[in-house]
Amino acid sequence: MHFALFDNLKIEAKPGIEALCPGCLQSVIPKCGTKKVHHWAHRSTVMCDSWWEPETEWHRSWKNNFPAEYQEFFLTDELTSVKHIADVRNNHGLVVEFQHSHITPEERTSREKFYKNMVWVVDGTRLKRDYPRLLNGMKDCFRSTGIQGFFFVEFLDECFPSSWIDSKVPVVFDFQLTNPSTEPKDQMREPLWCLFPKTPGRSSVVAVMKRNDFITIILNEAQFKILKKTPYEIVDFLENNRRQQQHNSQMESLWRATQRKEAWRRRGRRF
Repeated sequence: MHFALFDNLKIEAKPGIEALCPGCLQSVIPKCGTKKVHHWAHRSTVMCDSWWEPETEWHRSWKNNFPAEYQEFFLTDELTSVKHIADVRNNHGLVVEFQHSHITPEERTSREKFYKNMVWVVDGTRLKRDYPRLLNGMKDCFRSTGIQGFFFVEFLDECFPSSWIDSKVPVVFDFQLTNPSTEPKDQMREPLWCLFPKTPGRSSVVAVMKRNDFITIILNEAQFKILKKTPYEIVDFLENNRRQQQHNSQMESLWRATQRKEAWRRRGRRF
């Protein structure tokens, strides 16, 4: 865990300090070695969340894009009283889970049913074949929606890992290398690739976005509302916005032209 309770405050792991797990209130000890990210560990080998898994530097880096109060949010299953730790949960109840390691379809489905209102962020660099698959699939399977950054996609399994294409919530793939200095710069790795849940009888939709824009959407109340729409509602929403902006621009140009014409008319009266 990234945080534990010390004097009722959330603190990061530091050598020589004992603290309490925010979920089960049992004693946790700091692990501050050189091979893994610094973290808190239960004295018992049994973790209070069965979905818990060791964090990587990629995992921790993503979580740190959000305020500490959003991170490691404990939620209780009302039916079983089992507690689970959401990686990030914003003020509107949206959960963001960062997934580096392999996850079974059964566990993925269980988490989606439990959190309901959630988004996955998946480390697309874990398997070397995933990024080349995307690049090859884009050539034949992507077609424009008419909205910048949004694409219709056919044959999803030729573009994305098959274990994620049946997800019922948005899945965001992050293909950026943790240590980019070891590879030539590749601009296609920089954005995030958001795969929206399938809509029966219609093409799948993928949005390509800057990572800072994604973080802003999670943090910003007005932009957060867009994630509650279906992919086709999002495309329509953006198209309507584009048309409205185009209309506003045309009206402003017309008004400016009218103002210039009136100014010339008044100037002509003086001479």
